[in-house]
Amino acid sequence: RHPMPYGNLEEQLCMRFASYEDLDKFKCTIEEREEFEPHIDNGMVVYAGVDYEVILRQAEEEADVILWDGGNNDIPFYASDLHIVVVDPHRPGHETSYHPGETNLRMADIAIINKIDSADPARVEAVKEAIIKNNPQAKIIMANSPITVENPDSVKGKKVLVVEDGPTLTHGEMAYGAGVIAAEKLGAGELIDPRPYALGSIKGTFAKYGHLSRLLPAMGYGKTQIEELEQTINNSPAEVVVIGTPIDLRRVMSIDKPAVRVRYDLEEIGHPQLAELLAKVL
Repeated sequence: RHPMPYGNLEEQLCMRFASYEDLDKFKCTIEEREEFEPHIDNGMVVYAGVDYEVILRQAEEEADVILWDGGNNDIPFYASDLHIVVVDPHRPGHETSYHPGETNLRMADIAIINKIDSADPARVEAVKEAIIKNNPQAKIIMANSPITVENPDSVKGKKVLVVEDGPTLTHGEMAYGAGVIAAEKLGAGELIDPRPYALGSIKGTFAKYGHLSRLLPAMGYGKTQIEELEQTINNSPAEVVVIGTPIDLRRVMSIDKPAVRVRYDLEEIGHPQLAELLAKVL
């Protein structure tokens, strides 16, 4: 995974994550956990750190396949055999208006358009046209992103506080995420505006990113900010907290009200499919 240098860099030259305990060992922030935990949940080992020569050599000793996870559109540090890019139809135009996102799109062997089931068809077509225009050789995979919610009946008619992935909402410029989509689909009675209940740096985040209102970005770049996020959640009058982040926030804080997790997956439509294209390389 591309570097996330939030701590003591000398202690983070080469970090190996194979369990939740490893995340605790290296004092990972919420932002790091959001990137590492889904891979761990899928049974994969994650490496990250500072010295990517050392990281690569160590990973080569135990892996048959090495996957570079570029995170926030980061260009890979390694020469790869296959370059895959995901293009978000909820943000048409971002694929060509941001660096290094556009560079990655132009380098891609495969471009995946996901979230088709929740995006405006015109926006889906717009990003598809952008792929064809900027990288006509790329294979395009179309996919839904089906959303699942634990205990979905607990959301209907309730006052809901939605907590979404922080970076997606802040510098990612989204005003909603999977949590909001799920809460609205399940008939939430009200999506609570968390701004009156925000504390410290969380209040500052809302001041900086004025497009946010009916949801709470899961900011957690350190112990103090995680505590402020916890207090903001617990200060709210929510009857249910919908956790739309890639991790279960209940592992890193105490939420004093019922909470449910939202997840989404990849459901490919038609052909080509990713497995077919990977089989030509692996």
